[in-house]
Amino acid sequence: MLRWLLFPALFAAVPASAQAPLSKSEGPLILAFGDSLTAGYGLGRGLGFAPQLQDALRRHGVAARVHDAGVSGDTTAGGRARLSWTLQRLGAKPDLAIVELGANDMLRGVDPMVTEANLDAILAELDKQGIPVLVAGMLAAPNLGPDYRKRYEAIFPALARKYGADLYPFMLQGVVGNRALLLGDGVHPNFEGIKRMVTGILPTVQRALARKK
Repeated sequence: MLRWLLFPALFAAVPASAQAPLSKSEGPLILAFGDSLTAGYGLGRGLGFAPQLQDALRRHGVAARVHDAGVSGDTTAGGRARLSWTLQRLGAKPDLAIVELGANDMLRGVDPMVTEANLDAILAELDKQGIPVLVAGMLAAPNLGPDYRKRYEAIFPALARKYGADLYPFMLQGVVGNRALLLGDGVHPNFEGIKRMVTGILPTVQRALARKK
């Protein structure tokens, strides 16, 4: 029943690790732009979403580099504020941006209209710069009520359609409710949980990259 969505630990602010500017000479560059789910909260170096996705793509013959631009606790407003700086710091134009934001908005009860406006601005800027997008969606906690849930969950497919972006409907598909895939806090994915997330989203990432060619 999405118990993890009610847990305040997602708000823990853990900055993404510093990374040097990247070159596109080695293969496609993917920007993982999100919160704790892309930042690898509570995991050691090399165990989070970005490195696991990169390894999975390379096992499937795609020599991609996945740049971790996740900040634990980030909201859509925070993501909107740091997007330009993040893109400038990369030093190269991404071939794909995975946008995974909105869970912390929901946990804080932010009006879905505000969440949608922030995500719209993020996708508009990426579209302006000619960067293809994969929207990683989220589900709302049941205790927020059916009206909130309907409005919130409609944001992700609506914006994906608006900008012609790829959509992965639920970032935690197959992970929520399975304690074997969670850290001790019962909220954040452990190494195996991230592995399950990567397995789920991988085909969508592959299709998005193939469409770019």
